Amino acid sequence: MKRLLVALVVLVGVLLALDYGTAALAESAVSRQMRTQLALTDDPDVRINGFPFLTQAISGEYRSIDVTATHLSVGPLREVEVRAQLRDVGAPLSMLLGSGPKTFTVAEADGTVRIDADDLQRLMPGVTRMRIDNIDRTTLTDLVDEGAPSSLLGVDLDSSARVVGTIDVPVLGEKEVSVIASFLLDGRDILIVPHDFRIDDGHGDRVPLPAALVASLNERFTMRISPGTLPFEVTPRLLRPRDGTIEISGTIENMTIGGASPLAQ
Repeated sequence: MKRLLVALVVLVGVLLALDYGTAALAESAVSRQMRTQLALTDDPDVRINGFPFLTQAISGEYRSIDVTATHLSVGPLREVEVRAQLRDVGAPLSMLLGSGPKTFTVAEADGTVRIDADDLQRLMPGVTRMRIDNIDRTTLTDLVDEGAPSSLLGVDLDSSARVVGTIDVPVLGEKEVSVIASFLLDGRDILIVPHDFRIDDGHGDRVPLPAALVASLNERFTMRISPGTLPFEVTPRLLRPRDGTIEISGTIENMTIGGASPLAQ
Protein backbone atom coordinates (compact mmCIF):
# COMPACT_ATOMS: atom_id res chain seq x y z
CA MET A 1 0.00 0.00 0.00
CA LYS A 2 2.81 2.38 0.89
CA ARG A 3 4.48 1.77 -2.47
CA LEU A 4 1.18 2.39 -4.24
CA LEU A 5 0.73 5.71 -2.45
CA VAL A 6 4.26 6.74 -3.31
CA ALA A 7 3.68 5.78 -6.93
CA LEU A 8 0.46 7.81 -7.00
CA VAL A 9 2.20 10.85 -5.52
CA VAL A 10 4.99 10.57 -8.09
CA LEU A 11 2.46 10.17 -10.91
CA VAL A 12 0.50 13.24 -9.77
CA GLY A 13 3.75 15.20 -9.56
CA VAL A 14 4.74 14.16 -13.07
CA LEU A 15 1.32 15.08 -14.47
CA LEU A 16 1.39 18.46 -12.76
CA ALA A 17 4.88 19.15 -14.05
CA LEU A 18 3.78 18.12 -17.55
CA ASP A 19 0.70 20.33 -17.32
CA TYR A 20 2.58 23.41 -16.13
CA GLY A 21 5.48 22.80 -18.50
CA THR A 22 3.24 22.46 -21.54
CA ALA A 23 1.29 25.55 -20.49
CA ALA A 24 4.52 27.54 -20.21
CA LEU A 25 5.54 26.49 -23.73
CA ALA A 26 2.14 27.46 -25.12
CA GLU A 27 2.20 30.81 -23.29
CA SER A 28 5.64 31.49 -24.76
CA ALA A 29 4.34 30.73 -28.27
CA VAL A 30 1.38 33.08 -27.81
CA SER A 31 3.68 35.75 -26.38
CA ARG A 32 5.99 35.63 -29.40
CA GLN A 33 3.03 35.96 -31.75
CA MET A 34 1.71 38.92 -29.77
CA ARG A 35 5.12 40.55 -29.95
CA THR A 36 4.92 40.41 -33.74
CA GLN A 37 1.24 41.40 -33.82
CA LEU A 38 1.76 44.49 -31.67
CA ALA A 39 5.23 45.37 -33.02
CA LEU A 40 6.83 45.20 -29.58
CA THR A 41 10.50 45.19 -28.69
CA ASP A 42 9.91 42.63 -25.90
CA ASP A 43 7.59 39.67 -25.46
CA PRO A 44 4.40 40.61 -23.56
CA ASP A 45 3.24 38.73 -20.48
CA VAL A 46 0.79 35.95 -21.36
CA ARG A 47 -1.20 33.75 -19.00
CA ILE A 48 -3.44 30.91 -20.15
CA ASN A 49 -6.15 30.56 -17.52
CA GLY A 50 -7.84 27.37 -16.38
CA PHE A 51 -6.62 24.14 -14.85
CA PRO A 52 -5.75 21.59 -15.95
CA PHE A 53 -4.17 23.03 -19.07
CA LEU A 54 -3.82 19.73 -20.92
CA THR A 55 -7.56 19.17 -21.23
CA GLN A 56 -7.84 22.52 -23.00
CA ALA A 57 -4.77 21.80 -25.12
CA ILE A 58 -6.15 18.47 -26.32
CA SER A 59 -9.35 20.13 -27.51
CA GLY A 60 -7.52 23.18 -28.90
CA GLU A 61 -10.03 25.44 -27.13
CA TYR A 62 -8.94 27.78 -24.31
CA ARG A 63 -11.44 29.54 -22.07
CA SER A 64 -9.41 32.71 -21.56
CA ILE A 65 -5.92 34.10 -22.09
CA ASP A 66 -4.63 37.27 -20.41
CA VAL A 67 -2.13 39.46 -22.27
CA THR A 68 -0.25 42.45 -20.83
CA ALA A 69 2.10 44.64 -22.86
CA THR A 70 3.82 47.91 -21.95
CA HIS A 71 5.68 50.74 -23.69
CA LEU A 72 3.59 50.63 -26.87
CA SER A 73 3.55 53.50 -29.34
CA VAL A 74 0.00 54.39 -30.37
CA GLY A 75 -0.31 57.52 -32.51
CA PRO A 76 1.33 60.39 -30.60
CA LEU A 77 1.57 58.30 -27.41
CA ARG A 78 4.77 56.46 -26.52
CA GLU A 79 4.24 54.70 -23.17
CA VAL A 80 0.90 52.96 -23.57
CA GLU A 81 0.05 49.88 -21.52
CA VAL A 82 -2.34 47.33 -22.98
CA ARG A 83 -4.21 44.65 -21.09
CA ALA A 84 -6.44 42.20 -22.94
CA GLN A 85 -8.45 39.16 -22.01
CA LEU A 86 -9.03 36.84 -24.95
CA ARG A 87 -11.96 34.47 -24.52
CA ASP A 88 -12.84 31.23 -26.28
CA VAL A 89 -9.54 31.02 -28.10
CA GLY A 90 -9.09 28.36 -30.77
CA ALA A 91 -5.49 27.18 -31.20
CA PRO A 92 -4.43 23.56 -31.75
CA LEU A 93 -1.51 22.61 -29.48
CA SER A 94 0.42 21.15 -32.41
CA MET A 95 0.31 24.53 -34.12
CA LEU A 96 1.28 26.47 -30.97
CA LEU A 97 4.25 24.24 -30.23
CA GLY A 98 5.24 23.66 -33.86
CA SER A 99 7.81 25.66 -35.81
CA GLY A 100 5.44 27.09 -38.40
CA PRO A 101 3.39 30.34 -38.34
CA LYS A 102 1.01 30.84 -35.43
CA THR A 103 -2.61 31.72 -36.14
CA PHE A 104 -5.48 31.45 -33.69
CA THR A 105 -9.03 32.70 -33.40
CA VAL A 106 -10.66 34.65 -30.59
CA ALA A 107 -14.42 34.73 -30.11
CA GLU A 108 -14.32 37.83 -27.92
CA ALA A 109 -11.69 40.09 -26.39
CA ASP A 110 -11.84 42.86 -23.81
CA GLY A 111 -9.04 45.38 -24.30
CA THR A 112 -7.90 48.13 -21.95
CA VAL A 113 -5.40 50.83 -22.89
CA ARG A 114 -3.78 52.94 -20.18
CA ILE A 115 -2.13 56.32 -20.80
CA ASP A 116 -0.01 57.59 -17.94
CA ALA A 117 0.58 61.18 -16.84
CA ASP A 118 4.10 61.32 -18.33
CA ASP A 119 2.75 60.50 -21.78
CA LEU A 120 0.04 63.13 -21.43
CA GLN A 121 2.60 65.66 -20.21
CA ARG A 122 4.63 65.25 -23.41
CA LEU A 123 1.65 66.57 -25.38
CA MET A 124 1.43 69.73 -23.25
CA PRO A 125 4.54 71.85 -23.85
CA GLY A 126 5.71 73.78 -20.82
CA VAL A 127 4.03 71.50 -18.29
CA THR A 128 6.23 69.44 -15.94
CA ARG A 129 5.73 67.11 -12.99
CA MET A 130 2.24 66.19 -14.10
CA ARG A 131 0.00 63.80 -12.22
CA ILE A 132 -3.63 62.72 -12.48
CA ASP A 133 -5.65 62.49 -9.25
CA ASN A 134 -9.10 60.99 -8.80
CA ILE A 135 -11.83 63.27 -7.47
CA ASP A 136 -15.06 62.69 -5.56
CA ARG A 137 -18.22 64.64 -4.80
CA THR A 138 -16.59 66.26 -1.76
CA THR A 139 -13.82 67.63 -3.97
CA LEU A 140 -16.31 69.43 -6.18
CA THR A 141 -18.45 70.63 -3.27
CA ASP A 142 -15.42 72.14 -1.55
CA LEU A 143 -14.41 73.97 -4.75
CA VAL A 144 -17.91 75.43 -5.14
CA ASP A 145 -17.83 76.54 -1.49
CA GLU A 146 -14.54 78.28 -2.28
CA GLY A 147 -16.08 80.24 -5.15
CA ALA A 148 -16.12 77.90 -8.16
CA PRO A 149 -19.32 78.04 -10.27
CA SER A 150 -22.11 75.72 -9.11
CA SER A 151 -22.09 74.10 -12.57
CA LEU A 152 -18.98 72.23 -11.40
CA LEU A 153 -21.28 69.97 -9.36
CA GLY A 154 -22.67 68.62 -12.64
CA VAL A 155 -19.30 67.20 -13.72
CA ASP A 156 -19.39 63.44 -14.30
CA LEU A 157 -17.14 61.94 -11.62
CA ASP A 158 -16.52 58.74 -13.60
CA SER A 159 -14.91 60.60 -16.49
CA SER A 160 -13.25 63.51 -14.66
CA ALA A 161 -10.08 64.04 -12.63
CA ARG A 162 -7.78 66.65 -11.19
CA VAL A 163 -4.78 67.21 -13.44
CA VAL A 164 -1.86 68.78 -11.59
CA GLY A 165 1.24 70.17 -13.28
CA THR A 166 3.94 72.79 -12.81
CA ILE A 167 3.77 75.68 -15.29
CA ASP A 168 5.50 79.00 -15.81
CA VAL A 169 2.45 81.20 -15.22
CA PRO A 170 2.67 84.76 -16.68
CA VAL A 171 3.56 87.34 -14.01
CA LEU A 172 3.45 84.75 -11.21
CA GLY A 173 6.37 82.58 -12.38
CA GLU A 174 6.65 78.81 -11.95
CA LYS A 175 3.61 77.52 -10.08
CA GLU A 176 1.77 74.25 -9.49
CA VAL A 177 -1.59 74.47 -11.24
CA SER A 178 -4.46 72.06 -10.64
CA VAL A 179 -7.24 71.64 -13.18
CA ILE A 180 -10.55 69.83 -12.81
CA ALA A 181 -11.01 68.33 -16.27
CA SER A 182 -13.28 65.88 -18.04
CA PHE A 183 -11.90 63.19 -20.34
CA LEU A 184 -14.37 62.36 -23.09
CA LEU A 185 -14.52 60.04 -26.09
CA ASP A 186 -15.37 61.49 -29.50
CA GLY A 187 -15.30 58.47 -31.76
CA ARG A 188 -11.72 57.23 -31.32
CA ASP A 189 -10.42 60.62 -30.16
CA ILE A 190 -9.83 61.66 -26.55
CA LEU A 191 -11.07 65.11 -25.57
CA ILE A 192 -9.74 66.94 -22.50
CA VAL A 193 -12.14 69.64 -21.34
CA PRO A 194 -11.04 71.79 -18.35
CA HIS A 195 -13.60 73.23 -15.93
CA ASP A 196 -11.79 74.86 -13.03
CA PHE A 197 -8.23 76.18 -12.47
CA ARG A 198 -6.46 76.64 -9.16
CA ILE A 199 -2.93 77.64 -8.25
CA ASP A 200 -0.82 76.67 -5.25
CA ASP A 201 -0.39 79.81 -3.15
CA GLY A 202 2.83 78.53 -1.62
CA HIS A 203 1.17 77.64 1.69
CA GLY A 204 -0.51 74.43 0.61
CA ASP A 205 -3.80 76.05 -0.42
CA ARG A 206 -5.23 76.15 -3.93
CA VAL A 207 -6.68 79.53 -4.89
CA PRO A 208 -8.55 80.68 -8.03
CA LEU A 209 -6.66 82.30 -10.90
CA PRO A 210 -7.51 85.69 -12.44
CA ALA A 211 -9.80 85.40 -15.45
CA ALA A 212 -7.07 86.64 -17.83
CA LEU A 213 -4.75 83.82 -16.79
CA VAL A 214 -7.53 81.25 -16.90
CA ALA A 215 -8.11 82.02 -20.58
CA SER A 216 -4.50 81.24 -21.53
CA LEU A 217 -4.36 78.08 -19.41
CA ASN A 218 -7.70 76.92 -20.74
CA GLU A 219 -6.25 76.96 -24.24
CA ARG A 220 -3.23 74.96 -23.10
CA PHE A 221 -5.22 72.25 -21.29
CA THR A 222 -8.03 71.88 -23.82
CA MET A 223 -6.85 69.09 -26.06
CA ARG A 224 -7.89 66.51 -28.65
CA ILE A 225 -5.71 63.40 -28.80
CA SER A 226 -6.10 61.19 -31.88
CA PRO A 227 -4.33 57.92 -31.09
CA GLY A 228 -5.55 56.26 -34.27
CA THR A 229 -6.16 52.53 -34.31
CA LEU A 230 -5.86 50.94 -30.89
CA PRO A 231 -4.13 47.56 -30.46
CA PHE A 232 -6.31 44.64 -31.59
CA GLU A 233 -8.42 47.28 -33.38
CA VAL A 234 -10.54 47.58 -30.26
CA THR A 235 -13.26 50.19 -30.61
CA PRO A 236 -13.15 52.39 -27.49
CA ARG A 237 -16.37 52.29 -25.49
CA LEU A 238 -15.42 53.66 -22.08
CA LEU A 239 -12.89 56.25 -20.94
CA ARG A 240 -12.16 57.03 -17.30
CA PRO A 241 -9.31 58.33 -15.13
CA ARG A 242 -8.07 55.54 -12.88
CA ASP A 243 -5.06 55.02 -10.62
CA GLY A 244 -3.16 58.01 -12.01
CA THR A 245 -3.77 57.03 -15.64
CA ILE A 246 -6.35 57.55 -18.37
CA GLU A 247 -7.98 54.21 -19.12
CA ILE A 248 -9.75 53.38 -22.39
CA SER A 249 -11.56 50.09 -22.78
CA GLY A 250 -13.58 48.30 -25.41
CA THR A 251 -14.56 44.91 -26.81
CA ILE A 252 -13.98 43.19 -30.12
CA GLU A 253 -15.54 39.97 -31.44
CA ASN A 254 -14.47 37.35 -33.98
CA MET A 255 -10.79 38.22 -34.17
CA THR A 256 -7.96 36.34 -35.84
CA ILE A 257 -4.45 36.73 -34.46
CA GLY A 258 -1.51 35.81 -36.66
CA GLY A 259 -0.94 36.31 -40.36
CA ALA A 260 -2.83 39.45 -41.36
CA SER A 261 -3.77 42.16 -38.86
CA PRO A 262 -6.72 41.31 -36.62
CA LEU A 263 -10.03 42.24 -38.16
CA ALA A 264 -13.34 42.93 -36.54
CA GLN A 265 -16.33 41.40 -38.26
